[in-house]
Amino acid sequence: MSGTNTLPDTERDPADRVRAQWLDQHQQQIWRTYLLGSSRLTERLDADLRRHGLDLGEYEILVVLEETPTRRVRMSELAEAVHQSRSRLTHTVARLEKRGLVTRVMCPEDRRGVWAELTEAGFQLLKTAAPSHVTAVRQNFVEAVDPADFEALGRVFQAVLDVDSDGA
Repeated sequence: MSGTNTLPDTERDPADRVRAQWLDQHQQQIWRTYLLGSSRLTERLDADLRRHGLDLGEYEILVVLEETPTRRVRMSELAEAVHQSRSRLTHTVARLEKRGLVTRVMCPEDRRGVWAELTEAGFQLLKTAAPSHVTAVRQNFVEAVDPADFEALGRVFQAVLDVDSDGA
C-alpha cells in the first residue's frame, strides 16, 4: 500500500487506523506523482545511456571510480557510494569487467579486500557517454522545473536522507 489510503473505511481493519496515519487525498496525489515522475526520469536517463551500452547503475559506478584520484575504490565502499547491495554490485562489476571497463584488484594490505578499478576503456566510454547524459539530466530534470522548485527538491531529499541516517 506504500502508506497510502487505498481501501474504503468499511474494508479497513480498525487496528490499521491506529497503526497507520493514512495520506490525505492531496498527499496521496503528490506521492503518486513522485513515484511516476521518478520512474519516468529513470527510464529516460537509462534510455539515453543505453545508446552507449550502459545502464544508469553501471554509469554511476564508472563515475564514482573516475572521481577518485587512483580510479579505484574498495568494493564495500563502492556499494555504499552507488547505493547497491554488495551482491548486486558484484554482479554489475562482473559485467563491466567482462566488457573491459572495470577490473577487480586484490588489496595488498588486506587480502580479503577487493578494489574495483576503472580501466582506460571504461574511462573513454565514460568520456563519450557523459556529455549526452548530462544533457539528458538537464533537459529532463534541472531545466524541467522552476529554479526555486529545484532548490526545494534539494532540501526535500536532504531531509529524506537525514531521516534515513537517523535510523528513523
